[in-house]
Amino acid sequence: MNPQTVLRFIGILILFLGLSMAAPLIVSFIYHDGSSGALFNSMLITCGIGLLTFLVTKKNKGAHLNHRDGVAIVTFGWMAAGLVGAIPFLMSGAIPDFSNAYFESLSGFTTTGASILDNIEGLPEGILMWRSITQWVGGMGIIVLSIAILPFLGIGGMQLYKAEIPSPVVDKLKPRISDTAKTLWKVYILITAVEVLLLSLGNMSLFEAINHAFGTLPTGGFSTKNASIAYYDSSYLDGIIIVFMLLAGINFSLHYRLLRGDLLIFGKDPECRVFLIMVALFIVLISFNIHGSVYESLSKSIQYATFQVSSIITTTGFVTADYEQWPSLSKNILMLCMFLGAMAGSTGGGMKTMRIMLLAKHARQEMFRIVHPHAITTVKLGGKAVPQEVLSSIWGFFILYLAIFVASAMIMASLGLDMISAFSSVAACIFNIGPGLGIVGPVNNYLAVPLLGKWVLTFCMLLGRLEIYTVFVLLMPAYWRK
Repeated sequence: MNPQTVLRFIGILILFLGLSMAAPLIVSFIYHDGSSGALFNSMLITCGIGLLTFLVTKKNKGAHLNHRDGVAIVTFGWMAAGLVGAIPFLMSGAIPDFSNAYFESLSGFTTTGASILDNIEGLPEGILMWRSITQWVGGMGIIVLSIAILPFLGIGGMQLYKAEIPSPVVDKLKPRISDTAKTLWKVYILITAVEVLLLSLGNMSLFEAINHAFGTLPTGGFSTKNASIAYYDSSYLDGIIIVFMLLAGINFSLHYRLLRGDLLIFGKDPECRVFLIMVALFIVLISFNIHGSVYESLSKSIQYATFQVSSIITTTGFVTADYEQWPSLSKNILMLCMFLGAMAGSTGGGMKTMRIMLLAKHARQEMFRIVHPHAITTVKLGGKAVPQEVLSSIWGFFILYLAIFVASAMIMASLGLDMISAFSSVAACIFNIGPGLGIVGPVNNYLAVPLLGKWVLTFCMLLGRLEIYTVFVLLMPAYWRK
């Protein structure tokens, strides 16, 4: 690893985040909310740190990025983003405690949506906008954005793309990786703009529409209201947000191909078919489970079931109902949704549909070999053979995920949380969902979690967003050997 190269790129990243504080600063001026001074000072401090780091490492300009550099830049870059993202919260007094401010900031950048705030509506508009920007930028990926706007990285950009993109298979849409990153961001911005327009046609102000679109497309889930989307009590808004949550949970390369004219791409893609079938199945099961026992109206049962399933399986975290009051079957299905997650190549978290499919196919192949020990078989996805190294990587990922999940839940339980709260808080953070069950349920937040527990969950957020390997490889002695 070349420390100068890593610091140079992180400096550019911090500088970009500082410049992005201009948007909430403008919002603060428009609303005269009293946070403009804090935001301006935060912007100066962040830009100053980024510019200084960039200039100090200027002699390293043009250095080639290797795989080790890419891993370090992504992991340390995300941690640095959490630090500078906390500055506006601290300087404005919105979150005066550093641990809570860092938790909120990294929750935004990792698009987890877990919050320690108990009075969101009391925050200045400028701070609310910054809170939403952290998740919108983090959704498509700070590093992918940097690759898109920094073409001088050249071939080294591929190392960052591989390290950051949350997918078992990297999907290049263009020959040059910087063009791929730009294409993904264009699609992301276009879909965001469409959602802002449609939400504005409901009973949301333009400010609220922008904030909620910034929470939907990155599957982040930060809202400007304490009650989340339930505040609006609108079937129209529920419907719009459901559609865009599902779009955010679908591989963005499929959106690109759809916009290029392949209108049947969602049906042709095997992962997308399985994802949508699972969503439909879970909605039907929960709708019938809560009909009569929770809601008298079948239409209301379907509406609330559809929203909660779409929100949790895409790991968005918006809520329109207190699902803790639902029957055990419905809560268990929602816990399963947390684990499964969205599609590979989406902004969602979780295990990802592609991994679940490949694990199931590989297990079936092994059972077939028991019956036919001399048969030569391959695991296929979409008619293409999946390399053995991909399958090995997925099994390793699965085992590591479970081990970290259980270990983290045990730590949370040792801090005094009941088992439901302990396990669901870890699931909600490592799968980047936000609300869980128990003391971190849909009508609660993470403020009551002990200090050590918040740092454990913060680490889980980072692991979940960067999909474990990228972070854990830094802990291996072999990584640091020359």
